[in-house]
Amino acid sequence: MEALVSIIIPVYNAENYLEECINSALKQTWQSIEIIVVNDGSTDGSLNVIAKFNSPNITLINQPNGGASAARNKGIKHAKGAYIQFLDADDVLSANKIESQVKSLNGSLNHLSICKQVHFVDGENYLDAPVIDEWFYGGPFSPIDFLIKLYAGEETLPGYGGMIQPNTWLVPRLLIEKAGIWNEKISVDDDGEFFCRVILASQGILFADNGFNYYRKFKDSKSLSAQTSKKSIESAILSNTLKHSYLIKHSNDSIINKIFAKHFWWQGVLAYPQYPDLSNICINKGKELGYNGEKYVGGPFGHTLARIFGWKATRFLFYYSQLLKQK
Repeated sequence: MEALVSIIIPVYNAENYLEECINSALKQTWQSIEIIVVNDGSTDGSLNVIAKFNSPNITLINQPNGGASAARNKGIKHAKGAYIQFLDADDVLSANKIESQVKSLNGSLNHLSICKQVHFVDGENYLDAPVIDEWFYGGPFSPIDFLIKLYAGEETLPGYGGMIQPNTWLVPRLLIEKAGIWNEKISVDDDGEFFCRVILASQGILFADNGFNYYRKFKDSKSLSAQTSKKSIESAILSNTLKHSYLIKHSNDSIINKIFAKHFWWQGVLAYPQYPDLSNICINKGKELGYNGEKYVGGPFGHTLARIFGWKATRFLFYYSQLLKQK
């Protein structure tokens, strides 16, 4: 019998994209699927879109708005599959995505599968978007090697770094049971913290060279990870702190502290001057881990100013110039 794959779609006000998303799940060439749509308190027409589908493969769960992590956890609780496919409501999977990844795992419940991801801009045809080569289109990778390369960035390890969107993975349910469900206290980089745990619980990452995750990007809206509210910055700091703690428990490679020293420092710079208490926490953590790189996050002009006046004065000028533009 074919292994059952549970496709979990968290939905919050996604009426403009949801039909295309669900259709991409229904059209999977891997026939043994269930689709769990978790409506996270939508106030638009998302429920009307879901009602159009008359498929025994689709289960709708309604809950009060609790965020994407809470919606995914609700889906996991109801999932029956041996494998879990997360799918954001404004994204699309190629028809062969799941089949390719199930076959790449070859029955393993202790490995993760990753496929190619394609970024496309809302309003454009995702099939016309270019497929850009990524370093993780290969493998297999061991968990620690993969995470170090993912978190390092171009400056620390040239050719590595980047962002892997959650839909790109196919995850054995067993690994989620080992690693734990999504952390609902984290709203920014919740996927980074979750997949850090799941990857470390695995025996490695395998690559499926067929199938795509089409990830929609928006020109004019501010993404959740780019928000500068105190809550979002606290969330990013918590995620960073947890990921660092997970890795140093698994490896004594000195590059781990070097990588996270930079992450903490940059978070500290970006939190200043709006949240000086959070900035100090991050800057001190970066120093503790031995950060000795660039002290300012920004373009060439900002770096020049920072070398003359220091990063704090430069951030102060940048922050208040942005406030004046908004008035």
